[in-house]
Amino acid sequence: MTDALGAFVADTLAAPVPAAVRHVADLLATEAGAEAVLFYGSNLRTGSLDGVLDFYILTAGPRERGIWPRVGYREFAVGPATLRAKIATMTLATFAAAAAGRLIDTTIWTRFVQPAALAQIRSGAAAAIVVDAIAAAAVTASRFAAALGPAEGNPADYWRALFRQTYAAELRVEAPGREEQILTHGGNRYDTLLPLAWEAGGVPFVRDGSSLIARMPPGEAKRWRARWARRRRLGKPLNVVRLVRAAFTFDGAAKYGAWKIERHTGIAVSMTPWRERHPILAAPGVFWRVWRARR
Repeated sequence: MTDALGAFVADTLAAPVPAAVRHVADLLATEAGAEAVLFYGSNLRTGSLDGVLDFYILTAGPRERGIWPRVGYREFAVGPATLRAKIATMTLATFAAAAAGRLIDTTIWTRFVQPAALAQIRSGAAAAIVVDAIAAAAVTASRFAAALGPAEGNPADYWRALFRQTYAAELRVEAPGREEQILTHGGNRYDTLLPLAWEAGGVPFVRDGSSLIARMPPGEAKRWRARWARRRRLGKPLNVVRLVRAAFTFDGAAKYGAWKIERHTGIAVSMTPWRERHPILAAPGVFWRVWRARR
């Protein structure tokens, strides 16, 4: 990592967050004994507290085996408001390895090349590890962008090609043009980030006015395309496994589902102890009642 990329990442991670978000992050960090809590997603961009806030809790410990992260949903009373949060938890070691592209997973470096804020941190040492990891995510993404993107283009052209490839590799339903929303809301972030990441990652390039020309050696570009082909081939099966696991381990799944149903249909779903303990078994009955209510 170059000093320039590290400084850029550290500066973006210091983005201000609402006091209520920081309060929730502090609670989550205390409960989990976390090294760091990252806040990301559309609410970071807009500053809104509506909808569901997205957090990553990074804990101490070795790299995890099996499927990660653990995912849950929580509601917090903050003053007169109820804040809703979707929470992913994993070790900082796993996060760093995934960000650096050492694992088959694509979700971490794809997500955290986009804006995030360090909402809570245990120590300066933990902060340095998080900065290094997110800088590594930018380098990983930029290398794939150079291999998969156009021969020449402005930074947005390379990012656009990369995001389209990642959406195709994951089991996600994204509206057409989602990558345009990301680039538009990012302002000049992506214009600045790409050359910094290429310099840090050793990707040769030249400027031609507002355009960049990546000059990754043919053999290296071929290796990165082969790496991507493997990730794309395994991406959807990995997502399916994660969804199956989440169906049985998603903490707070019943409350999350009830909130989503009410938000999208206007129909309140009463939360009984049985439904909360057995969300999968309860789902058919809930959907039947919602269907009848909408009729």
